[in-house]
Amino acid sequence: MQVNQEDRATPQSSRAGGSNAGVIGVTIAVILAGAGYFYFTSEPSEPEVIAPTPVQLPEPVPEQPIEQEPIEEVIVEPEVVEPTEIIPTEPEVVVEPLPALTESDDFVEQKTIEMADGMKIESIILKKDIARQFVVFVDNMAQGEVIHKASPLKGPKDSFSVSEITDKIYLNPDSYHRYDLYADMIAGMNDEQLVSTFEELSPLFDEAFEELGYSDMSFNERMVEAFDVILAAPIIEDPIELSSISVNYLFVDPKLESLPNIQKLMVRMGPENTKKIKGAVRKLKQQLNN
Repeated sequence: MQVNQEDRATPQSSRAGGSNAGVIGVTIAVILAGAGYFYFTSEPSEPEVIAPTPVQLPEPVPEQPIEQEPIEEVIVEPEVVEPTEIIPTEPEVVVEPLPALTESDDFVEQKTIEMADGMKIESIILKKDIARQFVVFVDNMAQGEVIHKASPLKGPKDSFSVSEITDKIYLNPDSYHRYDLYADMIAGMNDEQLVSTFEELSPLFDEAFEELGYSDMSFNERMVEAFDVILAAPIIEDPIELSSISVNYLFVDPKLESLPNIQKLMVRMGPENTKKIKGAVRKLKQQLNN
């Protein structure tokens, strides 16, 4: 199943500096040892014939003692045995094979849950073409867009709320907590494990990105562009005034209203959640560029 092109923003291809995130090589050392043995054999012998012992007369005692050469003492040095160096063997690393892109949902879901390091995120994962949806979502973010149909995660359950003060409408700070789970999930992931898992899943992401028709950049480069858009989002500490048009709300501040949609979303997440996400993205971008 390929991604519906309606879920994509109009492609805006702008080349950016690519990351050098490579595939981690695994070396397995195997040492073989052999042993030998020695054996001895003996042939059967004929019966021994015993001859009579002749009687010998005692020799006369010499008048002078017989001079004999002194016997040299032979000192045998003990053999020095060098200790055998024991070379430690590396444990065998089992690399789990990647499934086909069309059959990767279970695998990607499992890896995502492992990265969450105990956080309960199973309920917000949309298990429907996760790898493709993630790639399209990143592609849209790089263009400043948020298309919820392409999100690999479910949206918050609580509704957006506003406050009316002296005939003015403001964004209710309580609405910020709708996004606490998402911000905590991103900020709480282990950086090294996140990069390692991303590299492991890269072949799936690259295949899904090729389906979008890009020929002048890699998915890594597109992701770095998305990171830059996120890092450029403002952090608003002051109350945010809104205006109401039909069922929609707009930012009264023209600078906020002119922001890309992904940055508007981060403003609606609140300053604390925005700081968490930007901090995590900044570290991840640095890891990928090493």
